[in-house]
Amino acid sequence: MTPHAPLSGTPRRVVILGAAGRDFHNFNVLFRADPAYRVVAFTATQIPDIEGRLYPPELAGEHYPDGIPIVAESELDSLLVDERADVAVFSYSDVRHEHVMHVGSRCIAAGADFWLPSGRSTMLRSTRPVVAVTAVRTGVGKSQTSRFLARLLTDLGHRVVSVRHPMPYGDLAAQACQRFADAADLDRYECTIEEREEYEPHIADGLVIYSGVDYERILRAAEQEADVILWDGGNNDLPFYETDLHITLVDPLRPGNEATYHPGEANVRMADVVVVAKCDSADPAAVAAVEESVRRLNPRARIVLAESPVTLDDPTSVSGRRVVVVEDGPTLTHGSMSFGAGVVGARAAGAAEIVDPAPYAVGSIAEVYRAYPNARGVLPAMGYGPEQVRDLAATIAAVPCDIVVSGTPIDITRVMTPDKPVVRARYSLKERREGELSDIVTGALA
Repeated sequence: MTPHAPLSGTPRRVVILGAAGRDFHNFNVLFRADPAYRVVAFTATQIPDIEGRLYPPELAGEHYPDGIPIVAESELDSLLVDERADVAVFSYSDVRHEHVMHVGSRCIAAGADFWLPSGRSTMLRSTRPVVAVTAVRTGVGKSQTSRFLARLLTDLGHRVVSVRHPMPYGDLAAQACQRFADAADLDRYECTIEEREEYEPHIADGLVIYSGVDYERILRAAEQEADVILWDGGNNDLPFYETDLHITLVDPLRPGNEATYHPGEANVRMADVVVVAKCDSADPAAVAAVEESVRRLNPRARIVLAESPVTLDDPTSVSGRRVVVVEDGPTLTHGSMSFGAGVVGARAAGAAEIVDPAPYAVGSIAEVYRAYPNARGVLPAMGYGPEQVRDLAATIAAVPCDIVVSGTPIDITRVMTPDKPVVRARYSLKERREGELSDIVTGALA
């Protein structure tokens, strides 16, 4: 194949590589209104059943009356050639640096320039102060930190509205700008388990949270009811908004990941504050190693040590029992963890045995174990659609155990009716030096 050059005066043909989140934002901000470019396709990975859909014309704008097709990333090489793509834009997160450049090599070999947009070029400016919470990997503890900061800001007298990184797995046009204020909104928007895990805890704390696809529209709506915008990041992605205070979490249970994953390393380098989470469950040597790594990457960042204490709603019901543990799905899949809060809580409560659910997995759950063998031993709360929810419930029913310990942030009985009692494991953020984040936030917003 001979690489080609675009004809003079014709739009450069673009393919955006994504996973139903950052890719749509990059399109909206960088390409939607620019006649110098024509986006011919999105590709999709990480999230099931995204490919084969269409980025709708209602969101794509006047240059795209037919919308934009979304195809599987496995078809990338032929797609770039067939579409004579000039540019490939990498637009998803929580992948090793080597993965990014392997994908880049495929694009370069197909004759396309390979782009990694910066945070600055894709961040929108708010009329309100923005506090952002990001991370180096999925499953570090962003959600508990966002809830901690929301309560802190509220106690300081601010009206706080959270804006969550996108998870548009349904009707994209209908999900352009979503506002969640009570549990009925979760049903109204037909939220998946993964979406509920992020929205439900904020709602339970009496907060408003926005999400969707069009983050300019979302920001302007949130500004109407907020003194402070709290960006609640997804995976280890960069913020979509310019920040007044950027807080990044690092994980001493996965030391070294802060320097080997994209764009998590960029978050560390950009951060004003780096929170070392899970200090109560990590080896002190790993905590020290992560601190040293952060100081090398970003000497100006302030480092805060924090714990992630886990509590069970009814620990006595778990003591001496055989349990199956349900954990947050993304933490186990592209987050690469093999346990979460549920396992920590079950062990602390004296469970007689944590039963491995993998041999009893049904349908799509069995496929998850084949793709992510690290998840064996616990049950990932996969629920990207009704079929996966049914398979999850069927797997729970098949496991020979007495009780379910649920480490996912939601009440799973809202989306299914397990045939066994469910005990929730809850987790929070606890500063090693109480009041440290309060001082930092107060100073940043002064």
